[in-house]
Amino acid sequence: MKPALNIRRLALDVDKASSRPTLIELAAAITACSGVEAFNITVNEIDMETVGMDITIEGQFLDYEELVKAMEGTGSAVHSIDQVVCGERIIEHVRRTR
Repeated sequence: MKPALNIRRLALDVDKASSRPTLIELAAAITACSGVEAFNITVNEIDMETVGMDITIEGQFLDYEELVKAMEGTGSAVHSIDQVVCGERIIEHVRRTR
């Protein structure tokens, strides 16, 4: 059953341990989720124990709870939703001038 809200894009702040999972293992977990059409994982911070990442996922009727469960199943931790795009189409962010 499709979720009622058509989530088209999620931008997430995610951390993982330095050793595991690998980015490929994390990618495999995301790919297995329903509605996922494309995504990218960008490492933005590395320290001795953790790797910080920005993950942007696009698709149709993305299931946030399924995605979080899949990523947490690899040992990763979702810290925040930094962007959510919903509806029939994707509207890109337009900076407003003041």
